[in-house]
Amino acid sequence: MEFTHSPKVQGLIATLEAFMDEHVYPVESEVHRFLADQNNLWKVWPGMEGLKAKAREAGLWNLFLPIDYNDFSGGLTNLEYAPLAEVMGRVEWAPEVFNCSAPDTGNMEVLAKFGTPEQQERWLMPLLSGETRSAYVMTEPQVASSDATNLEMTIRRDGDDYVINGRKWWISGAMDPRCAVLIVMGKTDLEAPRHAQHSTIIVPQGTPGVSVVRQLTAFGDYRSPGGESELLFEDVRVPAANLILGEGRGFEIAQGRLGPGRIHHCMRAIGQAQRSLELMARRAGERVAFGRKLSDHGSVRHDIARSYYEIEMARLLTLKAADAIDRLGAKGARDLIAAIKCVAPNVAQTVADRAIQVHGGMGISADTPIANFFLVNRFVRITDGPDEVHLSQLGKLKAAEYAAGAD
Repeated sequence: MEFTHSPKVQGLIATLEAFMDEHVYPVESEVHRFLADQNNLWKVWPGMEGLKAKAREAGLWNLFLPIDYNDFSGGLTNLEYAPLAEVMGRVEWAPEVFNCSAPDTGNMEVLAKFGTPEQQERWLMPLLSGETRSAYVMTEPQVASSDATNLEMTIRRDGDDYVINGRKWWISGAMDPRCAVLIVMGKTDLEAPRHAQHSTIIVPQGTPGVSVVRQLTAFGDYRSPGGESELLFEDVRVPAANLILGEGRGFEIAQGRLGPGRIHHCMRAIGQAQRSLELMARRAGERVAFGRKLSDHGSVRHDIARSYYEIEMARLLTLKAADAIDRLGAKGARDLIAAIKCVAPNVAQTVADRAIQVHGGMGISADTPIANFFLVNRFVRITDGPDEVHLSQLGKLKAAEYAAGAD
């Protein structure tokens, strides 16, 4: 299996790395200070729109949509996009600069793949242009949402409208002042088979009946400006034309959304792991303890070595998964998607933990991004489906596959 990047991709990587060096890394501390200031809660860093304009001028815009999305696509396959997502992931907020950040990427995929022309014109085009942002509304506090068949929100037809009732939480991005649209999953038919009960519908931000119950913290952080919210939907009425694809198609839409999106998460995690390793190695070469540089201590060398090979393995597995999605679709690549979703954030969290240890007190401060990388990847191990769900799915797939091939 050959993963040598084409000249086109190599050129994009070089352009992206140069952009990061010139425009992103120099303001990383400034952005952190702005977002950490509680006076700026739910405000966007003032320099973001300027960086986005520069990224568009550089041709680094909407690179995530694969080529089978035709006019909406940035012209790359999932495999070609993967190394670019890794570079972007080295700074947590950087993907937004290139209009490649979650949850917008997944929502744009939903609208591009399943939306009507009218839905695409009203909601997708402003997202593609970076004028608006969005939120994906799925998880519920009263049920174990890792099993999405448990979801209880109701979406009932009433004449030319649907009426929505229910409570959701851990809704990323809803507090962002630019958030214009909520992509909501709930039940339209409680009597249908388990995987045909759910539907997905568009709810414009600000629709009467949608209220914020509270803003949640993740490890004590509000994650401004988008945040993680608990939302209440009380008799929320939207036009029937806002339903995406049709009643009972919610699981189909969710699976179409999550396949490529998980590759994006994994490559960003690998970028964070790679940067943690680089910072760890530099720190080890600079600091002296007990008469020797840290890099001369066997335990530190072992941590650097383990981190290197774990990142290499995770990167190759992610590239293989991206290639499988391109060739087989998300359904055909579901075993690899489940595998890398478990591997990548765990590797990133482990490497960041080692890097923290080598940095000592600095490692748990905001003087480096390492502590944030640790927390982000611990967070992702739940938010994009808990490890246990992916492991169970993978084990079930492989057990059936190998049993079918037995003599």
